[in-house]
Amino acid sequence: GNTQLFAVIPAAGQSRRMGRPKLLLPVGDRSLISRVIETFRHPEIAATVVVTRQSDVDLQQELAQTFARVVTPDIDPPHMRDSIELALDEIERTFRPLATDGWILCPADHPLLDRDILAELLTAWQNSPTPIQVPVYGGKRGHPVFFRWETVADLRSLPGDVGVNALLKQRPELVTTVDVDDEGILIDLDTPADYDKLCRRWSS
Repeated sequence: GNTQLFAVIPAAGQSRRMGRPKLLLPVGDRSLISRVIETFRHPEIAATVVVTRQSDVDLQQELAQTFARVVTPDIDPPHMRDSIELALDEIERTFRPLATDGWILCPADHPLLDRDILAELLTAWQNSPTPIQVPVYGGKRGHPVFFRWETVADLRSLPGDVGVNALLKQRPELVTTVDVDDEGILIDLDTPADYDKLCRRWSS
């Protein structure tokens, strides 16, 4: 349709449990973060916005090689929710989205998101009866989550100490789930064991 869609990728975490900067880990022939960004190279997605910490110079250099718009705030975003709001601010300033436009949330450490699955979710989104769409595999909710721009006000009015999930929990009537046949929507990378598993999966 004529609605604009924007991808939001918060990448300002510290990867403490991984013990090294996880977004630069190689997955196949490229870094984890560039693989995630590349998934969102799609004609229906007007821009992909990534939020990073100022001190994370290596990540910024990696992002400069991609087509993503990078937001690097003066103060490190303490929580993922802060990163998300910074990305939404950037989109608002630059693109002036309408209430009917949409944004897609995908944490930076979801490297197995499949382009075909994204295409499926984009199609479902065109007909979504509600302003939030969540993919489900085996009864579990995953990413990417789609939101209509009208939900941004709801998100901003959440208490400061809660994440975006709180909106989904508090307002179940806003949420439509879409079953997908791909475990990749659930897989994120937090620990070295997660990464080893990913590498094995990738090479098979």
